[in-house]
Amino acid sequence: MDTHDTNTHDAHANPHDSRTSPHDSHANPSAPDARPVLEGPDIARVLTRIAHEIVERAKGADDVVLLGIPTRGVFLAQRLAVKLEQVTDRKVPVGSLDITMYRDDLRMHPPRALARTEIPGDGIDGRLVVLVDDVLFSGRTIRAALDALNDIGRPRAVQLAVLVDRGHRELPIRADYVGKNLPTSLRETVKVQLSEEDGRDTVLLGVKPTGQ
Repeated sequence: MDTHDTNTHDAHANPHDSRTSPHDSHANPSAPDARPVLEGPDIARVLTRIAHEIVERAKGADDVVLLGIPTRGVFLAQRLAVKLEQVTDRKVPVGSLDITMYRDDLRMHPPRALARTEIPGDGIDGRLVVLVDDVLFSGRTIRAALDALNDIGRPRAVQLAVLVDRGHRELPIRADYVGKNLPTSLRETVKVQLSEEDGRDTVLLGVKPTGQ
């Protein structure tokens, strides 16, 4: 999580995060050496696979609620809800969970605009909540998401689905559903682009320029 508006949701809460440090997984998205590691059809396929995995583990997904972490996690959650409806023939509640005020680096960076938290009408108490994000990095964004969730309700369980896991965890957090495990160095950048926000679907792997 990174800065919400730059796609690496795993770094939100740490000055050494992908969003705020030399390890920013969404820095310099137009770097000439950036190469695609996932394209639109790949993203669609992995979301279909994740939907089937959720149904299998949840034994039908009857009590599943999807909560996306802004920004791109929300779009992924919405797409995943469509996939789950295709698999189960029932609508799966989907919403968003803003973690801005739960980040542990709030005092270290300029103020940021709050994103939206939208909880489905039936709430999350007693439900299986699947948090959805684009990139899992340090784990600090997910820690913040768990804190935010705790203030909203009491799910029976919480799981995590991510499009990309790039490694370098700083907290004991792992994803239950992963679109692609992408081993990276701390100098590499991971940029997720989605059509709803960026006009195209792709995941780019690049290298942060020396000196930044």
